[in-house]
Amino acid sequence: MKAFLLAAGLGTRLRPLTDRLPKCLVPVCGRPLLGYWLDLLVAHDVERILVNTFYLAQQVRDFVGAYAHREYIDLLPEQRLLGTGGTLLRHRALLESGSFLVAHADNLTHFDVSAFQHAHEHRPRGTEITMLTFDTDQPSSCGIVELDAHGVVIGFHEKVANPPGRLANAAVYIMQPSVLEFLASLGSEEIDLSTQVLPHYIGRIFTHPLDGYLRDIGTPDALIAAEREFLAYLRRQACLQS
Repeated sequence: MKAFLLAAGLGTRLRPLTDRLPKCLVPVCGRPLLGYWLDLLVAHDVERILVNTFYLAQQVRDFVGAYAHREYIDLLPEQRLLGTGGTLLRHRALLESGSFLVAHADNLTHFDVSAFQHAHEHRPRGTEITMLTFDTDQPSSCGIVELDAHGVVIGFHEKVANPPGRLANAAVYIMQPSVLEFLASLGSEEIDLSTQVLPHYIGRIFTHPLDGYLRDIGTPDALIAAEREFLAYLRRQACLQS
């Protein structure tokens, strides 16, 4: 399986930190966010890791160039931002050979990628996307999903007041190549996954619950919380493995 890390964003909510640093390289506990993603995917034997770049791209190139397992990584420079779905369509030829993972490289996430892939391989008939989900304490700031008895999405509420529940989209997906065909059918270069793609696939999105850690590093407060939480999480993981 290949993985596509979305790493081209401007990170405007983290300014002034991101005036000089791309959001995917913001450090948590002394390590850039992108580094955690690369370590996670390499550890789970992902075939290739595709990383798109745009804002302060040279810094991302320098980081990947110094990464210990850079032979697994392909950098994909963007001339302009095309949205989370538009960039997948632009690089369709690199993805259409099989299922592929899509994630935001500016989120801090740790989970069992192999278990996620296993869930996708055994998803209910007729589903084409598997979405990682988590329980949130801020449902109005997330995409909240409603599920049927089989764990398939039957409702999706993107950042609305008083959504029906706390089960949120973690913005980590495994998709079938057929999703790329749908992107092409939209007839646009700029496509957003959350607003233009996921609603179309309601009833065809399986879900897999997060068993690990996730935080959107979108604001200075979130970054401070992640510094505190993630170190404690890593210590717990180390104790469980010892």
